[in-house]
Amino acid sequence: MNHNANDPMHGMTLENILIELEDRYGWDGLAERIDINCFKKNPSIKSSLKFLRRTPWARAKVEALFLDMKRGPWGGR
Repeated sequence: MNHNANDPMHGMTLENILIELEDRYGWDGLAERIDINCFKKNPSIKSSLKFLRRTPWARAKVEALFLDMKRGPWGGR
């Protein structure tokens, strides 16, 4: 049995996760959900990736939000 098919994180890069979250919530929505400056002040994928790659606690919050989004009532989109 292949359990990876049921794992929403399988095969996802941090960049892909961030793009999906930004598409869903926008930068303002991300800043409301996760209180970090890279979502508040001149946000971009590039600057957010740089911060999240060197800040494990913030990355964990982003990954948790992504999982909540995927497991939500509509299972994604």
